[in-house]
Amino acid sequence: MVVLFRWLLRLFLGLAVLGGLSLTVVYYFATRSIPDYSATHRVSGISAEVEIVRDNANVPHIFGAADEDVFFGLGYAHAQDRLWQMTLMRRTVQGRLSEIFGARTLRTDELMRRLDLYTLSVRSLEAQDAPTRAALEAYSRGVNAWIAEVNEQALGRGAPEFFLFSNEIAFWQPADSIALIKLLGVQLSGHLGEEVIRARLSLVLPPERLRDILPDDPSTPVASLPRFGALFPDVAPSYATIRMPGDSLSPFPEPGLAGASNAWAAASGRSAAGGTLLANDPHLGFSAPTVWYLARLDLASGGVIGATIPGIPLVLAGRSDRLGWAVTSSYLDDQDLFIERLNPDNPEEYETPQGWAQFETRRTIIRVAEEQPRTFTLRWTENGPVLPGYHYDIGSITPQGHVASLAWTLLSPADTSMTAAMRLMQAQSVDEALEAAPLFIAPSQNLTLVDRDRIAMQMVGAMPARNAAHQTQGRIPSPGWIATNRWQGTFPFSVNPAFTDPDTSLLGNTNNKIIDRPFPEHVSFVWGDTQRIQRWLRLMQMREVHTRDSFIEAQLDTVSNTARTLLPLVGGDLWFTGEAAPEGTPERRRQRALALLAEWNGEMNEHLPEPLIYSAWMRALQDRLIRDDLGPLADQFGRVEPVFIERVYRNTGGAAAWCNIIQSSAQETCTDIARIALDDALVRLSETYGNNIESWRWGDAHQATHDHPVLGDVRVLRHFVNIRQSTSGDGDTLMRGALAAQGPNPFFNVHGAGYRGVYDFGDPDSSVFIIATGQSGHPLSRHYDDLGDLWRRGEYIPMSLDPDLARAAAVGLTRLIPLE
Repeated sequence: MVVLFRWLLRLFLGLAVLGGLSLTVVYYFATRSIPDYSATHRVSGISAEVEIVRDNANVPHIFGAADEDVFFGLGYAHAQDRLWQMTLMRRTVQGRLSEIFGARTLRTDELMRRLDLYTLSVRSLEAQDAPTRAALEAYSRGVNAWIAEVNEQALGRGAPEFFLFSNEIAFWQPADSIALIKLLGVQLSGHLGEEVIRARLSLVLPPERLRDILPDDPSTPVASLPRFGALFPDVAPSYATIRMPGDSLSPFPEPGLAGASNAWAAASGRSAAGGTLLANDPHLGFSAPTVWYLARLDLASGGVIGATIPGIPLVLAGRSDRLGWAVTSSYLDDQDLFIERLNPDNPEEYETPQGWAQFETRRTIIRVAEEQPRTFTLRWTENGPVLPGYHYDIGSITPQGHVASLAWTLLSPADTSMTAAMRLMQAQSVDEALEAAPLFIAPSQNLTLVDRDRIAMQMVGAMPARNAAHQTQGRIPSPGWIATNRWQGTFPFSVNPAFTDPDTSLLGNTNNKIIDRPFPEHVSFVWGDTQRIQRWLRLMQMREVHTRDSFIEAQLDTVSNTARTLLPLVGGDLWFTGEAAPEGTPERRRQRALALLAEWNGEMNEHLPEPLIYSAWMRALQDRLIRDDLGPLADQFGRVEPVFIERVYRNTGGAAAWCNIIQSSAQETCTDIARIALDDALVRLSETYGNNIESWRWGDAHQATHDHPVLGDVRVLRHFVNIRQSTSGDGDTLMRGALAAQGPNPFFNVHGAGYRGVYDFGDPDSSVFIIATGQSGHPLSRHYDDLGDLWRRGEYIPMSLDPDLARAAAVGLTRLIPLE
């Protein structure tokens, strides 16, 4: 027995030593890819020495003798910190994820190949002006210089993730950067999914009820449109969901999670410091690392500083010494889905206004890790690429003998958006910035601009020209063979809405409706916000003059105007009614919850129980209202639609009819449904958070999920690579934190401001910036999440264009010396 014990002990100690050695080796090779920020490298591709000065937040300040050298330095810095992220995004837009991830990403790859965005990016390279092409080439040389350095010095393959995937790292090409802008356009797109769900609902709901569940902006009068069933009578109603399941690597947004953002500006007359003010916080899905990366470029036109996206040589949101620029999603309706009729005698032909035409076809091969390659035939019509039926449930509305194609401004082969953004970044005034605006094609944005004297907001991006006789006005899919349904090119840029130097000296956009024009110059029937804008107007009107701090206060505001509106409507007949119920009963729990909500001011504070009660109640209420009418289709509405609930409880257009449960013989009232929904919500919350309502915290449920898109689901590694933070706000507050709405954690915060910036031209060096995680994409770097705590607490870091300040605070200096 003693001998056995000794051998077991030796075996255990041997395994422990072996395990320790293995971990040491893994850690050694993993940390090899953490860059040394205080080093000198000899590189080819620059004309003179380039300096990359790193401040204590790891923000690079890049100095060079020529602009091309500065862009080289930016490419080098991006690759040092985010090489894995850059290559992953490039693979996504190329449709090559399955080469490393297998069949899991096959459908995403198929969709990207059908859209053919990378080929379009290569073709668009020739459309850029000469300085932009030079900048793209210099940036690519900088990325490739770091890749070469990694290969030559065995620097851990550049990132730990590359050890798990043995595929070779291809060198960066100028077209790759254009492709990433198109990938951003995919992430910001939402009209395609909106068309499909509207078509599906029109098959099962009368028009007046369709207007309830998919309401237009309340100020938008819309004429009656044909029902989808009238256009395609062979399509039967379907309640099932056939769409591809969500995947962390898919760039296609879930319903309700297309692009969002905030931006507001004040002219000098409304500024306490006497200079213009600008605030911006673009909203995208959260990830670790965040998509944003802070940088400063010292260009010949002057220094620029702000938010970049690794892989793109642009400061997309930021400021120079003379100009500030901010971006928000415009919600321009730049997508139309067409139902194309196939020739019954030849399925390789489809119908056009001139007769039958051949599809433009091409075969493509997708390599799949550990499986046989898959071959797909790509088809294009005159309207655009043919899409598969699983994408956003398109198959559920496509009749037999038909296919669906997509028209989209993003599919331009001569997209000059990169040139436009390059000129914007180097503009010296609002007027110069507006001169570059017509070159933007896609994705469409609202561009908010300030210089030292003026403010402006301009919608940029190509605006499709639809015929006034369009059958569906682009709101639901239309027959592609009817000439009046097809796009007539694009409108002149002068049609794009613009606002310059308003009388109020204030401009703002929260993805709200910005203009009220009749179709076809309407911009959109669907807007990203009807709620946040109300709170912003209130905060702006509360002050005659504003400061940097008041703009920060607005960015971080967590008061829900939606909660303040809905709670009195929904619970008006429930408050302070009935006798006090005994402890431990559902009635008593409901009374306690209602008492808390009665004293609540609508602040979605992470430390309070009221936001959790309110959110769970509204979620349960909406599901109760629509589930019996929509069945499984109700799952498409996991996020609360405030205008829908308000219509129901104000009985707008008879919308209170939603309160009656079709399957029951009784006639339920809206008060009945409100009470039942509250009880349902409280039961579910008690099961998760205990019976002590007062101890519940919104932040426990509303955690920001900065998850690693690849390693975030791996059982052990997820604890090291995912960043979770208790947060305030929700999808309707200015400090936006949109809810997951699905799965076991429906209140998780999954979509919000990955970048915030506030610029004060009365005191430019007081301008502040922050991103949601850290500058580095390396999980073992101290800069992987060091800015995340500041972001969560609503704090910022200063970033100055003064080179002496940058050097004084430097914690690293990388010198790139040209090879002789």
